Amino acid sequence: MKSLLALFSVAVIAASASTAFAQSGEMIPPEMAPRSVGKDGMVCGKVEKARYAEGSEGQPTFLYMGGAFPRHTFSARIAGANRDKFSFPLESLEGKTVCVIGKIARDASRAEIEVSSPAGLKLANIK
Repeated sequence: MKSLLALFSVAVIAASASTAFAQSGEMIPPEMAPRSVGKDGMVCGKVEKARYAEGSEGQPTFLYMGGAFPRHTFSARIAGANRDKFSFPLESLEGKTVCVIGKIARDASRAEIEVSSPAGLKLANIK
């Protein structure tokens, strides 16, 4: 019984820490983003792959983070209609560490933020 209570306490503390982390404006690692679905947050990590899906509906660009595609845990989606708002090719972010700011949504078993302007995307100075 004590071990069950201890396990429950750890789970509650971890969930509270995750929620506080997302709400405090701190950086959320891509691997933790699925725990913050439905909340505003700033997900920061290395862009493993940047892909312009020119043949897909809406011609989005995806920035895959938290592992290599298709096993990534997070993606930033920039609609084709918003690509012109950026002064650089979005594919140039591949291999760079960025922060994506916005409402974290669920996409299949992963987390995703829809980026509609350059304000939602920042180069990060983290290692």
